[in-house]
Amino acid sequence: MREIHEVMSQGRSSGYTTTLKLLQIMMGKGLTTREEWGRVHRYTAAAAEEDTQRQLVEDLVERAFGGSAVKLMIQALATKRASPQELAEIRKLLEKRRGGTR
Repeated sequence: MREIHEVMSQGRSSGYTTTLKLLQIMMGKGLTTREEWGRVHRYTAAAAEEDTQRQLVEDLVERAFGGSAVKLMIQALATKRASPQELAEIRKLLEKRRGGTR
C-alpha cells in the first residue's frame, strides 16, 4: 500500500487515506485484489494490462463512437501522428483481420 501511495502522490499533495479509499473503490469494482498480513495490505491488479486496455477501448468505442471502430481509428490517427512502425502494425492487423497475408 505504501508503495502505491508513493507513486500515486508524486507531484501531488494527496493523503494516504485518499489512496486507500481509491484502492478500496477499485477493489469493490473488481479492478484490484487485496492480500492481508496483519496490518499490511498488498493490492494487485485483478486483470492483465492488455485485458484492461481492451475492456476500456470496448467501452470507449461503444460510448463515444456509437460502436464504430472506424470512427475511433480516424480520430486517433487525426489526433496524434503515428510512427511508420505503428502504421506498419496497423496494416498488419488489418491484413490479419481480412484473412490475407502480405
